[in-house]
Amino acid sequence: MGTFCSVIKFENLQELKRLCHWGPIIALGVIAVCSTVAMIDSVLWYWPLHTTGGSVNFIMLINWTVMILYNYFNAMFVGPGFVPLRWKPEISQDTMYLQYCKVCQAYKAPRSHHCRKCNRCVMKMDHHCPWINNCCGYQNHASFTLFLLLAPLGCIHAAFIFVMTMYTQLYNRLSFGWNTVKIDMSAARRDPLPVVPFGLAAFATTLFALGLALGTTIAVGMLFFIQMKIILRNKTSIESWIEEKAKDRIQYYQLDEVFVFPYDMGSRWRNFKQVFTWSGVPEGDGLEWPVREGCHPYSLTIEQLKQKADKRVRSVRYKVIEDYSGACCPLNKGIKTFFTSPCTEEPRIRLQKGEFILATRGLRYWLYGDKILDDSFIEGLLVE
Repeated sequence: MGTFCSVIKFENLQELKRLCHWGPIIALGVIAVCSTVAMIDSVLWYWPLHTTGGSVNFIMLINWTVMILYNYFNAMFVGPGFVPLRWKPEISQDTMYLQYCKVCQAYKAPRSHHCRKCNRCVMKMDHHCPWINNCCGYQNHASFTLFLLLAPLGCIHAAFIFVMTMYTQLYNRLSFGWNTVKIDMSAARRDPLPVVPFGLAAFATTLFALGLALGTTIAVGMLFFIQMKIILRNKTSIESWIEEKAKDRIQYYQLDEVFVFPYDMGSRWRNFKQVFTWSGVPEGDGLEWPVREGCHPYSLTIEQLKQKADKRVRSVRYKVIEDYSGACCPLNKGIKTFFTSPCTEEPRIRLQKGEFILATRGLRYWLYGDKILDDSFIEGLLVE
């Protein structure tokens, strides 16, 4: 008992609060439904365990579930890694290249950004993910990406079980007449009969689980390809946006310079190894990063300072011409606006006709920016 108590400390138990959020509740609910129904289908109705194929199938289902949950909880509870409070670089002159965080009372290390949800500066921050109720960053990027890979693979296996279960059970209940085809859900022509009959409730549950599995495969699979794309370029989602703004700034002012992303090692394999290692611990310490030849160690943070100084100049001021309630997915703004709502917990700003906003960046139907109110700004997400 003493050893157990020494491992689980008070601050670790505090992390359990992350489960009390709509993101983990939905994610774990989908995992639980798909895994449970797949195991029940494979044991009772599709491949009985007394066959070799049934045993292999059942072991694979358990394996998918364990690996998915392991990487999911790793991403959630290990966390991204935070810049130490009151941190500053060893060489005092380097502070001129770094931004200062008043909340953490520390300088922002290269590739780090302050997360308003976590209320800390996150090392190599990619984004704050509502599904794990934590940031994706330096320490948990590999676990998060593996979760995005394993979840679709497990769902594909589960979907196969669901389809074959419904097919075999409906086939056993089909009766053909001259002009009709009837399905009798009350009994199955199978020997031996299953302990639990496959009735309408089981069919509806399996069909519902199939929909969840297919939806998860598509949605999470797309996120996996997005993450792998930036990992192979040794970038984060935030850094991709910084690079885009850098090129836009150079083009806007017609400057005689070329922005080179400093952390791309020039090899996809070398970029890959910075995130995925055999030990499970990413390379480096999360505070200092190797840069490609010819780049300044703080070239990205210098670019951020330039963009910050240029923010008010390059921001676009708009006048609101239609009221917006601040809803996450507004139904009255069109189908495209509804379905392209960003999957983020950024606050949506309620707007009234005649007010002014300052847009700093935007998507096709949404804008990120500030609401101008009495010479002050309210940061958030706006509908376009």
